[in-house]
Amino acid sequence: MRFSVLAIVAAALVQPSAAFQIGSAHGQRRPTFLGASTIKQTKASSNGAGTPEPANGRSAEEIESELSNGKVLEGGKVIDFEAVKGPSRAEKALLDARTQVFSQGYTTGGDAILGINNDVIQEVGHPLGTFATPEEVQKCASYLRSRAAPGILKDAEENSASPNSFFSDEEKASVESVLLKAYVESGEVTGAFAKTFYMGTMLLPEEAREAIWAVYVWCRRTDEIVDAPREDDSEMLSDLSSWEIRLEKLWDAGVVEDAYDLPLLDVRTKYPTVSITPFMDMIRGMLMDVPDLGQDRYDTFDELHLYCYRVAGTVGLMSLPIFGTAPGITYDTAREPALSLGVAFQLTNILRDVGEDAVQRGRIYLPREDMERFGVSEDQLFAQRVDENYIAFMKFQIERARMYYERARRGVFMLAPESRLPVQSSLDAYGTILDKIEANGYDTLTTRAYVDKWEKLSIIPFSWYRTLDISRTLPLIGDQPVKSLEEPNN
Repeated sequence: MRFSVLAIVAAALVQPSAAFQIGSAHGQRRPTFLGASTIKQTKASSNGAGTPEPANGRSAEEIESELSNGKVLEGGKVIDFEAVKGPSRAEKALLDARTQVFSQGYTTGGDAILGINNDVIQEVGHPLGTFATPEEVQKCASYLRSRAAPGILKDAEENSASPNSFFSDEEKASVESVLLKAYVESGEVTGAFAKTFYMGTMLLPEEAREAIWAVYVWCRRTDEIVDAPREDDSEMLSDLSSWEIRLEKLWDAGVVEDAYDLPLLDVRTKYPTVSITPFMDMIRGMLMDVPDLGQDRYDTFDELHLYCYRVAGTVGLMSLPIFGTAPGITYDTAREPALSLGVAFQLTNILRDVGEDAVQRGRIYLPREDMERFGVSEDQLFAQRVDENYIAFMKFQIERARMYYERARRGVFMLAPESRLPVQSSLDAYGTILDKIEANGYDTLTTRAYVDKWEKLSIIPFSWYRTLDISRTLPLIGDQPVKSLEEPNN
């Protein structure tokens, strides 16, 4: 369950109406920010009762080491796990893979586009990345590096604020055509896998819209590296390590390897405050789902909180500089409500898909401590049995998710005005999933909560009003006033 994104972020535009954005002709993967595609089912062993055995690859010591390094933000409800990575088998495995990649001679380029596999091409409906030759891609990258402000690409050999010193008008027109085509196909990938998210981005100014597509495609490709079906899993860590190396090279020196790196390099030069850290943290989120190295059970909510940060909160931190903040609002001020919405969205995904995750993938994301408190067993989830205990358990989880939505609401007013409606409408549509769970009698074991297109459209006028300053003191029926941007309501 990845990438459910935040209110103060682009990913907040996602609406998981059905299995990771329904519409794929393939099997469903974890329902996260990225959309529908294929997934290799978890190879869970089975005990005598027919229940898959937990296969956590993370020890209690490894988990505790990472949790202890999280920073508790205002109010004590949100933990910021930025750049947290403790010593672990997964980190060692990734480092070993990195060493192997370099020992074999790390090279750029190649015919295959990492993270753009046949499943992605099939979903989009036409070949991808064929609009430019490798030489044209590198020419475009050189142009983008040349127009980066001094000091942004610290390790780049070519770095000038004046592209005119490198390119004629004809050459600039040619490379800009390549970049435009890369953005167009990035938008197509976004639209194919996350239709509602894509519609939300269309409410943004063109430059911000394209930048969010670039971030989405990077996240999509990252997810494909871990989740796409493979004949041999042994290459997964090698590919993930290569992907991390590629990210570092792009960030530090503007190095690209294929056409879809170009939009992200363009974002790097246009939005220099976008940090590499959340991208690196998301790779750690991928590691948490790698078989035998990650975990498929969470003992406490703090453990789940770490996962939510890595696979959802990170998207918000990637996107916040693109959305922009209101006058007088700093990135640090907007951070807590952004991370609050990341938790809210990911919890919504998890609550919606309890049965699917258990039966299809052998995964249980909800904390064991909560299950024990309400008398809900793993066998019950695998048997898809809804009873009074499960209903009480779900009521508690929904209340917790709504608390995070409420904490996030004030963050919308921290955004630049042009970014508020896309984010608020997404927040409202996503939160409606919780209403649907209640309407379904809290059955998330056999029934999928779904918000259809017309319901989502009907929400927009209310979302628009919620973006107005007057709504802070004269809220809609059922809403709480937003008394302060500095302090959350709860």
